[in-house]
Amino acid sequence: MWFRNLRIYLLQQPFNITADDLDQALRESAFRACGPLQTHAMGWEPPLGRDGQTLVHAANGCLMVCARREERLLPASVVREVLADKVAEIEDAESRQLGRKEKAGLRDQITTELMPQAFTRSTRLFAYIDPARQLLFVDSASAPRAEDLVSLLRESLGSFPVRPLDTATAPANVLTSWVAGEAPADFTLMDECELREPTEGGGVVRCKQVDLASTEVETHLAAGRRVVRLAIEWNEQLACVLSDDLVVRRLRFLDLVQQEADDAHSDDAAANFDAEFSILNAELSRFIPRLIEVMGGLPEE
Repeated sequence: MWFRNLRIYLLQQPFNITADDLDQALRESAFRACGPLQTHAMGWEPPLGRDGQTLVHAANGCLMVCARREERLLPASVVREVLADKVAEIEDAESRQLGRKEKAGLRDQITTELMPQAFTRSTRLFAYIDPARQLLFVDSASAPRAEDLVSLLRESLGSFPVRPLDTATAPANVLTSWVAGEAPADFTLMDECELREPTEGGGVVRCKQVDLASTEVETHLAAGRRVVRLAIEWNEQLACVLSDDLVVRRLRFLDLVQQEADDAHSDDAAANFDAEFSILNAELSRFIPRLIEVMGGLPEE
């Protein structure tokens, strides 16, 4: 159970709900497949999938949940093709041209008729709550997808006040200082970054497989461009691409962590999931507080 991306939210009040109570609260919004006329449906399902019964998986004091979203796939091209045939049929029969409103009504009618026949596609989105550190981690680089999960949590709990993680110092300033040569000892800069001019609509420079200490990168910094995305390794434990909105992308755990997971591997799928989740939240419980620290800490209220 390895997260690939992180959108991190700060809980605005202590989270004192037990795993059992959270499980009961989520059951009111358990996943139900799309009805014939629904374009999409979203709800909770067991993080362990078919190997699990509960909607919450607890490990190391953290609470894992999984939201499933199902969408009906009705391509616009199909609707347009059927609509064109229908419009031509009516216009030939009535010897007149249909107006815009009539065509819009036909489009809605055709969509309603075709929707029950459309295929469905499901995606799953994992997240976990760390009550001790008052953080929510969502395995998504997409803000809308992460917000869908947060909204579903609010719906299930009645209230779930959170805000995206931010820090006292602007992350772009910190990342820029690192590339300029001031990175902490436990953060290793890799060979990828993105620099942006600070003005609205300013130009963007993307560097890949480039020595970040090179004259080329120094020239961009001297011109006032700021680093808004940076590939890093931390403490020989994990690697990721960190952006100026504190979103973590392409997260991967390095050999020391993978070896720990291999040592805990068994033939039991549920046990493997539990072991990997335990390792995941143990590593992130060290990395994220350190990241917040080097970014100047949390902003004062």
